[in-house]
Order: sequence, then structure tokens, then C-alpha cells
Amino acid sequence: MEIRNVEDCFNFRLLRKISPDKEKSERSIKIAKDRLERADKSLKMRLFDFAILDAYMAMFHSARAILYRDGIQEKSHYSIFVYLKEKYSKRIPVTIINTLNIHRIERHESMYGLEFNPSEGDALTSVEDARLFVSEMTKELKKPAKTI
Repeated sequence: MEIRNVEDCFNFRLLRKISPDKEKSERSIKIAKDRLERADKSLKMRLFDFAILDAYMAMFHSARAILYRDGIQEKSHYSIFVYLKEKYSKRIPVTIINTLNIHRIERHESMYGLEFNPSEGDALTSVEDARLFVSEMTKELKKPAKTI
């Protein structure tokens, strides 16, 4: 299965249309901000792997808030990245969108990899990127939703 675009995501049922859900969108952005706080705490406690996981989850939930607002349900972390890149690259800098995918891969390595041993620098980068990403998603949520 090769995912090239949003249409593929819908065809493979990795994304599906739902009614736009403001409540879920608001809950998701709140979770994102809470996870960002946890990432900061983990960083201070030198729990670098947890900082990376929470930083990514902050990014994931803030991106998911956009999808809920647009009336989209995801069934794949990668499909969120594909959706944002295709639908929002004119409104959100593509470098910001790309950080989601970079940290998605890093999170996967942190959770499942046998060789991944994150450094303080890795964790700092993750948390800084997540802070910027969540900020961009929060700004985007104040704009009108995209039509699909």
C-alpha cells in the first residue's frame, strides 16, 4: 500500500469524513498543550525518551484538532501529515508541517527501536519543534476551516 496523497488516504480508509466537531477540536488542542507541558517536565527530569514521546503527542493532537475542525477522522498518524501537507501548505509553512513527520518517525524509533537512545539535544529539539508546531496549529484553528 503506497500512500501518495489525501485521496489515497480516503481510499485506504486512513482518513474519513465526519461532521466537523468543534468540541473534539477544542479537546484535542487542550490535550496538545497538556502534553507539551509534560514534555517540558520530562526534559527537566532528564527523561529524554518521555520528552520526545510527549512532544510528538503534543504535535499529533494539535494537528488532529485541525482535522476535527475540518470534519476529518484519522486512522493513521502518517495520514495526518499527508492531509496537512496537501491541504494546508499554503497557510502553514511546509517546514513546520514536515516536522510532524520527522518527529513521527523519531517517536516510532523511540517506542519500538532497539538502538535508539535519545540525547538531551534530541529531546530539546523535539520539545522546541513541538512548541512551534502547536503554536502554528493554534493560530490555524482561529482561521476558517478548509473545505474538502
